[in-house]
Amino acid sequence: MTFYRFARAVAFSLCKVVFRVHITGIENVPTAGAYIVAPTHRSILDVPFAAFITRRTICFLAKSELFANPALRRLFTALGAVRVERGTADRGALRALESVLREGSPVAVFPEGTRGSGPAITPLFDGAAFLALKLGVPIIPVGIGGSEGILPKGKVLPRICRVAVVVGEPIVPPALDSRARRAAATRLTGELHDELQRSFTAALRLAGAR
Repeated sequence: MTFYRFARAVAFSLCKVVFRVHITGIENVPTAGAYIVAPTHRSILDVPFAAFITRRTICFLAKSELFANPALRRLFTALGAVRVERGTADRGALRALESVLREGSPVAVFPEGTRGSGPAITPLFDGAAFLALKLGVPIIPVGIGGSEGILPKGKVLPRICRVAVVVGEPIVPPALDSRARRAAATRLTGELHDELQRSFTAALRLAGAR
């Protein structure tokens, strides 16, 4: 936790200066208890940008390729990352996140699964919705605008771009019997898609306007 807070403080200070990160909707982030952060995903830098919405430690899913290098594996583990096979509903990763949520801590799930491109939210996976319904925790949609221009796919050298982070209204799942969760997860994912698109559009507008 000490390392996480140190790394967050350093990253936030640098990003605040370099990318002029602007965060709105911070009042929508719960100050206590478990919740699921659901950010848009256009850059690998979306991980620290999403983490800036709270001082609490957020547990993130990270693609398995990032754990191939021993040094990176130790780093990401220290930062609270959970390994996941990209593009799959990794049950082991979801169980690990469920354990963190049951302890009362927040986690982050990129519902698009992998990095996308452009202003439109891609179809979402149901993982965040299933966790929210099972544990009765809210989902916090987070739109991150401007990050795609920093380090697009296939690029090595970053560019300086303005970044805006917009925290949307919390999505509170209904209390349901386990037999009704599958259909409810589909509806909740649709609701998350709409709210995430609103937050993302607002973030893109702010990133371009400032």
